[in-house]
Amino acid sequence: MFATLRALRALVLLLGFYLLSLLVLAALAGLDISLLEYVHGYAAFKLVGLSVVLAVPVVRGLFMLRVPKGEDPPGLEVTEADEPRLWALVRELAAEAGTRAPDRVLLTPDVNASVREEPRLLGLLPGPRRLTLGVPLLTGLSAAQLRAVLGHEYGHFTGGDTRLAVLVVRGRVQIGRVIGRFHAGARKKAAEEHARQEKAAAKRIAKGKQPHEIDTGRAGATYRAMAWLYTQYGKLYLRASLSTARAQEYAADRTAVRLAGRDATASALREVAVLADRHAFYLEAYATLGLSAGSLPPRGEFYGGFGRLLAAREEQLAAMRAELPSREVSPYDSHPPMAERVRRIEELPADGRAAGAGGPALDLLTDPARTLTLLEDASLAESALALPRAADWPALLDVAMAQVLSSGWTPLERALGEYTGQPPTLEALLGAVDDGRLWQVAERLPLSEQASAATGRAFHAFVRPQLTQSLRTMVLAELSARSLLRWEFSWSRPAEARLPALTADADADPEAVLDAALSAAVADRPDTAPLRALLERAATQPV
Repeated sequence: MFATLRALRALVLLLGFYLLSLLVLAALAGLDISLLEYVHGYAAFKLVGLSVVLAVPVVRGLFMLRVPKGEDPPGLEVTEADEPRLWALVRELAAEAGTRAPDRVLLTPDVNASVREEPRLLGLLPGPRRLTLGVPLLTGLSAAQLRAVLGHEYGHFTGGDTRLAVLVVRGRVQIGRVIGRFHAGARKKAAEEHARQEKAAAKRIAKGKQPHEIDTGRAGATYRAMAWLYTQYGKLYLRASLSTARAQEYAADRTAVRLAGRDATASALREVAVLADRHAFYLEAYATLGLSAGSLPPRGEFYGGFGRLLAAREEQLAAMRAELPSREVSPYDSHPPMAERVRRIEELPADGRAAGAGGPALDLLTDPARTLTLLEDASLAESALALPRAADWPALLDVAMAQVLSSGWTPLERALGEYTGQPPTLEALLGAVDDGRLWQVAERLPLSEQASAATGRAFHAFVRPQLTQSLRTMVLAELSARSLLRWEFSWSRPAEARLPALTADADADPEAVLDAALSAAVADRPDTAPLRALLERAATQPV
């Protein structure tokens, strides 16, 4: 019943586009007929020509019946022979849901699962089905939670959502095409008017006259007005179709509860929100760590390291699961707030099915390590795949941090370069400090309004933290250039620099020694001797 009503609503919205287009064409024709009673000759010819030009995008939008065929996202297609246990679950859940199983399963590197169908005759006849399943979900979910995720996707099959999508997408594409053509017409008119005015200005300059300021604000106004009209209907279309999509999500959640249980479904939604957040962090802080240095993680670890991060940060993840992200939903958002979806599910009666049953979902794969490796080949760009691989994660960190420290200047280095006009080396800075010019250099740092207004020791206090941080970075870069600096890799916390022995005292903490030397170098009366001494000792360390 509800699926029928949603289909009817989508059909009405699509018909509304055709009705709007026919009304626009009728209005253009009616306006021409009315004005031609009073306008004749060349003016009449221009009037009719303008109407025809405006009608062309509308007519083309009406008769462009083909909708672009969806392409597969980057991923690894697996057959039943490749992954028999995963396919067994896919077919089992389809039977329990009372729907036809997907024809294809595509593993992707995203924290997402989706289903797609390619029906015919606007969804009246069934077509091939595809299940897209993100490997990060398999990495972070239990088998019971994965059942809930797949049950939700099958809810879109049983609710007719994948067939309904044909009507919805058709309308979006056609409205977008018409709007795009009107905007293109407006840009073309503006370009033509700009060229005309430039030509006129050149003539005035040749005659010794002052050229007029170029103004194309009114060019293409009629096209923009038509684009505005269709944009308003497009907004209505999106709001209506996406509100329907939100109702479909709630219905799909109910299917997931029926197939996997209340607790597994609620916990799966909580886990997906956490996995999405942590996966974005993992890609930025770990997987792509060495890109700037032209290096990738070891083979199979670009995606494989995500599981290591999850295991190392379990305490952090538990806190994140307890606090679901709360945000206001835009009228154009296709999904309801995650917190609201979880609340509705957790209010249902308990059904006795456990959330963590069945073990890790990744165990469904025949050879997870091999799959993670093949997924790299299927989803990473060729330029990335051609990069050399680090021996292990610590080696990747060393290479990446060496690149970071050797490229780019600190604010202090930029200030020193401006002050001296010479390359801003660490030795040049220490020389400036010894000559009593540190605070003149500091005046060229990016300063707050308060710091700029301060003088004497007050100015020193304002800029000292920035001086210390920049000087520390320069010292680390010097040690790194001498291959004396190593980095401690960790899955649970930020990387830390491992300094060489900086004093003869074997029990001395190198960090404390460096901090003391830095403090002396940026004191009110700077002293570089401690810093020079530790750099000299570091130079004697074996490489």
